[in-house]
Amino acid sequence: MEKLTVVKIGGKVINEEAALDAFLKKFALIKGKKILIHGGGNIASDWQRKMGVEPKMIQGRRITDKDTIEVVTMIYAGLNKKIVAKLQGLDNQAIGLSGADLNVIKSHKRMNLVIDYGYVGDIEGVNAGVINALMNLEATPVVCALTHDNSGQLLNTNADTIASAVATGMSESYDVDLVYCFEQPGVLSDFENKIVIPVIVKKDYDGLKNSGTISDGMIPKIDNAFAAIDAGVGQVKICHFDAIDTVHAAEYSGTVICQK
Repeated sequence: MEKLTVVKIGGKVINEEAALDAFLKKFALIKGKKILIHGGGNIASDWQRKMGVEPKMIQGRRITDKDTIEVVTMIYAGLNKKIVAKLQGLDNQAIGLSGADLNVIKSHKRMNLVIDYGYVGDIEGVNAGVINALMNLEATPVVCALTHDNSGQLLNTNADTIASAVATGMSESYDVDLVYCFEQPGVLSDFENKIVIPVIVKKDYDGLKNSGTISDGMIPKIDNAFAAIDAGVGQVKICHFDAIDTVHAAEYSGTVICQK
């Protein structure tokens, strides 16, 4: 099967212009078909405060009320087009998408009897045929963290989950590598000394969580990684955004998540 690289960027790479530029220069050099997925970093929260809308978070998850969905739509869409423009400047044909464009990602509003997350989407499906058609036009899809409910409502959706769902949806037609890039060199066993866990297999994952080696925001990221693997994605890599050009190389130094 043809190789497809699905990359999700977040954290500092989104928040800092220089980091984003450095990442995109290397991303543009990845050979073959590729898809880029991004969230909004801390930019959405910063703009909420500037507009007098205080961000609301519960257990690290954003509460997306009516005002918040308006702000994140503006931020994510603007950032999406900025990334597309930067890739065009690097001679990398790109097209920016939300989940609503061409019905690429349909979701439903999250229903939770304990916490009302507001306009937050849980993914129902990915339109792999449309994504494939765009890539066949030699375009790199750049997907932001907005999906839709097929009834006219945009929904704020976790970008790690979107990356997992897109990689899964494309795995029937491609040999997919899913890569999560952020400001750390991988999943760390020692945060202070930046010691990377080179490989995490499913049978060891619970032990790493129970010991506290893997905790907080890394847990949902790895949960999404294993969800993709269980659904047909070969392997998932987690690495520093500056190492994106090594993900297919022998000298790759991040973390590999795999079944066994």
